[in-house]
Amino acid sequence: MEETEKSSPPEELLHGLKLSDQKSSESTGPLTAGSKDAHHPRSLDRGDLHSSTQEPRAADECFHDCNDSFEVKEPGMEQERDNREDLARKQTELDEEYLLELEKNMPEEEKQKRRKESTKLKEKGNEQFKKGEYGGAEDSYTKAVKVCPACYQKDRSVLFSNRAAARMKQDKTEAALSDCSKAIELDPNYIRALLRRAELYEKTEKLDEALEDYKTVLEKDPSVHHAREACMRLPRQIEERNERLKTEMLGKLKDLGNLVLRPFGLSTENFQVKQDSSTGSYSINFVQNPNNNNR
Repeated sequence: MEETEKSSPPEELLHGLKLSDQKSSESTGPLTAGSKDAHHPRSLDRGDLHSSTQEPRAADECFHDCNDSFEVKEPGMEQERDNREDLARKQTELDEEYLLELEKNMPEEEKQKRRKESTKLKEKGNEQFKKGEYGGAEDSYTKAVKVCPACYQKDRSVLFSNRAAARMKQDKTEAALSDCSKAIELDPNYIRALLRRAELYEKTEKLDEALEDYKTVLEKDPSVHHAREACMRLPRQIEERNERLKTEMLGKLKDLGNLVLRPFGLSTENFQVKQDSSTGSYSINFVQNPNNNNR
């Protein structure tokens, strides 16, 4: 099957190739093609890119780590693979409204059959997760998402949240965040997905967003101790972060001011900044001899 595709590739795969390249690829056998690939690793990457965008996401997740070990590492390779994964995710996980439209005429028996299949895949993913097989668990949850009918929104919400947990264990932070948001979109009252997203926001220094999620959790369930503790802790951290950023900004402005004032025999020491404790506003006063004032 693979050799047939090489001898008569689709029209879009020939874009940018010369006619001579096509003829040479047809005239050479598998051994010659293999030798050519060994001398030109980038051509292999290009082939991987086309195949990964056409295959289902599950296959991509199963094999891309193994494939990476044979690739020649070049600048930008990691970003290229991330882009391929994002594209595959967009192709396989379509908009929920669009999926609902596609399933409008699906028989109820078929929906129930698919739901049972997705449940089995979810349970398989849960077992893999417990064993620490996070990549396998992610793959099982992905397959379950593809099978589960869009009409079962809470089921799909759980699947996205579970996959987020598996991706968190693999430090796939942005993908995990996306899954959490999808789970919350499908079920806004899903506490576990909200907590996971809040944890990811906090991990990526998005403290304001994390605080909002923790507040939402407390509004829905005041008994969640972790959310209450975070709501007490994060405001102080946010204030400290803002003060740190303010200090860094003032330091940079001071350096810039000294650079501008130096030709005139002045420095930022000639300008005293005072903060009004009652209003928090700042005032600037010019001082002719700042060193004399310190005596």
